[in-house]
Amino acid sequence: MNERDEDIDPSDDLTHTDESGEVQMVDVGSKPDTARRAVAAGEIRLSPSTVDAIRDDALSKGDVLATARVGAVQAVKHTWETIPMCHQIPITNVDTEFEVGEDRVSVEVAVETTGKTGCEMEALEGVTTGLNVVWDMVKAAEKDDDGQYPGTSIENVRVVSKEKRTV
Repeated sequence: MNERDEDIDPSDDLTHTDESGEVQMVDVGSKPDTARRAVAAGEIRLSPSTVDAIRDDALSKGDVLATARVGAVQAVKHTWETIPMCHQIPITNVDTEFEVGEDRVSVEVAVETTGKTGCEMEALEGVTTGLNVVWDMVKAAEKDDDGQYPGTSIENVRVVSKEKRTV
């Protein structure tokens, strides 16, 4: 922390708390509708043999990427139910792209809406749930002899971009 940071009250930038520090949902009622798009991404690190099994559709639970895609889309549509201060927004489009690498599966989720608030939380929910579904689908292949997951990890979850256009 530098000298300048000491003079800044972090609560000044928090939009989900009121003056007394109580949690509140942001009132977006007076904001104009705008076209919004957010893209988020992340990855799950896996053993190369698991990645090969995904590529060959050779896992007992079924098609990993198809199932993860459905999970990602479902998560986007239900974000408002799992993140307490998120508004329920009209989702107009969801795109999911999976890339299978040597030791990982990466996903990018793009969400579009027209409304009064952004959709980056929905994109992040899509990414994290999509990656969790991959983990669930491959966990039998990833467990070690002790039932642990020493080489499996979800990493680098982030918002890649946010756009807002007038309509």
